[in-house]
Amino acid sequence: MSHRKPYVRPVERTWWKNHPYYRFYMLREATVLPLVLFTVFLLFGLGSLVRGPEAWEGWLHFMANPVVIAINIVALAGSLFHAQTFFSMMPQVVPVRIAGKTVSKKVIVLSQWAAVAVISLVILYLV
Repeated sequence: MSHRKPYVRPVERTWWKNHPYYRFYMLREATVLPLVLFTVFLLFGLGSLVRGPEAWEGWLHFMANPVVIAINIVALAGSLFHAQTFFSMMPQVVPVRIAGKTVSKKVIVLSQWAAVAVISLVILYLV
């Protein structure tokens, strides 16, 4: 057994700030924070729906708070940003071939956004 200490390179807490790729990655991963708050708000909404009309009205009043509205807008922006980055890398991860020819990356990304638009319109129609 050797008594030498192995070299451990010191890593600063802000190591990711030195490279634009890692800054972009951290920004993308940080979009989960407002989405977590949005999910917690919805869970409390379901709980208040079960408790009765008074609790539901209280939750609706809470959701009308400007801070909550701002958090929801940031969550929507983060969700769209996350979707855009996911959709843009999808053609590289799963290349689609039809009749032996690779489908254009632009077509794949646009078809994913079209699916999001259609699903959103269906949900808006149902609500």
